[in-house]
Amino acid sequence: MAYDQDLEFIYYGPTRVVFGVGSSREVEVEMSSLGCGRAVVMTDPGIIKAGLLDVVKDTLGKKCVGVFSDIPQDTGVGTVNRAADYAKECGADIIISLGGGSVIDTAKNVCIILKEGGRCEDWQGLGMLSGPVTPHIVIPTTAGTGSEVTFATVLFDETKGQKVLTNEMFNAPRVAILDPKMTEKLPPLLTAGTGMDAMCHAVEALHSLQHEPIADGLAIHAIRLLSRNLPACVDNGSDLVARGQVQIAALLAGWSFGNALVGIVHAMAHSIGAIARVPHGTANGILLPHCMNFNLEDAVEAYGMVAEGFGVRERGMDDLTAAKESVKAMKAFTKRIKHPQKLSEVGVKEADLPRASELCMSDGSILNNPKMVIDSSQVLEIYKKAF
Repeated sequence: MAYDQDLEFIYYGPTRVVFGVGSSREVEVEMSSLGCGRAVVMTDPGIIKAGLLDVVKDTLGKKCVGVFSDIPQDTGVGTVNRAADYAKECGADIIISLGGGSVIDTAKNVCIILKEGGRCEDWQGLGMLSGPVTPHIVIPTTAGTGSEVTFATVLFDETKGQKVLTNEMFNAPRVAILDPKMTEKLPPLLTAGTGMDAMCHAVEALHSLQHEPIADGLAIHAIRLLSRNLPACVDNGSDLVARGQVQIAALLAGWSFGNALVGIVHAMAHSIGAIARVPHGTANGILLPHCMNFNLEDAVEAYGMVAEGFGVRERGMDDLTAAKESVKAMKAFTKRIKHPQKLSEVGVKEADLPRASELCMSDGSILNNPKMVIDSSQVLEIYKKAF
């Protein structure tokens, strides 16, 4: 990527990373090193059913003073408030999240309330914190969200009927423990959807108006790792080598988009997710190739790098040709991993599209898109192609 003399940026990524098969058993050591002794674990019923909570509880012993598991897919403001009340009653001095993006984002907002007080509604916005919040250790059970290292969260606001973003530098988790065993039981469809979430983070970080050299480097390597290892995870969930590499890719993409931010794909996925309750990663995966086509002429260099990540850029190929090849490669990749191809396959009705298009225009992510979006009719046209 070319950069000019006006390049200025701040890169921020303070989370300690512990990686390895069985590394989730390090959680008590990591917790003690933070000076904490009363942990509340945030998780969901599916994780408990899969037996993953038992590993963490056994390791924590009496230092686990409570478990909050009433966290739905696409968590919301009400869930955060209930979880925070519970953590206060337990006297928690640290939160450990065991789950996917909804669990992690719930825990992040609980950490704010434990430290600062108030309700979740009081902390929606950007840069409202003045110092570190209650410590938070993340053990992801999916590989895609990147939330284990970012300082952003996405919540569904039940009163507004839309997803709301928070972005707080002081709210990055202290520790992320990546244990490939924790993703081993993830079914193929969910593996594909969460993996495409990570892919989308990497691509959107590259084409974002806020992209910079460190974030670009992280994104490119994330794309390489995903293109080589995500299909193996879908084909054989017990391939812990591939599982681990996809976990690392999701983390790299998280650091990348956490600094460079995202664009129209996320704005559209947030909006259709709020209206039709489409899982975020799945919406991202369906919309990504269509949005790349929309952005193509304004993101030629970025998509040329995506082509390099996929290994489809031949020697001597010009940027525009490489960018077009990257879109073809992305579409073929989603088919290879058996990812849904159309919004109509995942419960979206045609009548949902105009409302989602209007909602998308108020999503902050759209401001970082390389091609300026000036009218909801542009968004609606993309939705129709993806429908």
